[in-house]
Amino acid sequence: MGTTKIDRARVADTGLRLLNEAGLDGLTLRAIARELDVKAPALYWHFKDKQELLDEMATVMYRRMLAEDLPGPGPERWQDQLVAYNSALRTALLRYRDGAKVYSGARFTGTDHADGLETHLRTMVDAGFELWQAVRAGTTAYSYTMGFVTEEQGVRPMPDERREGFDIDERAARMAAYPLAAEAGAEIFANYDERFEDGLRLIVAGIEARYGTR
Repeated sequence: MGTTKIDRARVADTGLRLLNEAGLDGLTLRAIARELDVKAPALYWHFKDKQELLDEMATVMYRRMLAEDLPGPGPERWQDQLVAYNSALRTALLRYRDGAKVYSGARFTGTDHADGLETHLRTMVDAGFELWQAVRAGTTAYSYTMGFVTEEQGVRPMPDERREGFDIDERAARMAAYPLAAEAGAEIFANYDERFEDGLRLIVAGIEARYGTR
């Protein structure tokens, strides 16, 4: 092993790079150490366990989303803010194999998210929402995005890949006795961009209907 100097940022960056090669199940501290040309115990100076590393990786993912997908001023309307943020989040997660699994339940290691969250909550409160309503609206849209991407990556681990067993024509032939269910496969396992956008708009419409249009 070499004497390469490492820090949290370099370990997390290496972890994200290896994630695209091996997926979450194949990502180990030992593999990262090997890639960095250090002994595995050296990583424990920076991360006590794999979950702490995943927290840092998710934080890096968020920071990259801010820099690459949300670089300018956000929309003024709360509806457009919800759509813009969750669309950017999906784009960011799809860059990484198992991106949604890494991000889900992660504890951010910084406060980078606080500014955007404060801005969005302020927009909704100023529009007439109670704070609890604004929180439920935001977390509902977020949960939709995380669930959608988790399912999407179950079929397409990466945007240019399709997992074996999800051939739409084969599925339709296998379910020929159930014509509607068979035909639905072309919608369930395709058109992800359009379906995500439509679903997000349905959630926004539901928020307006539930709490009153603002």
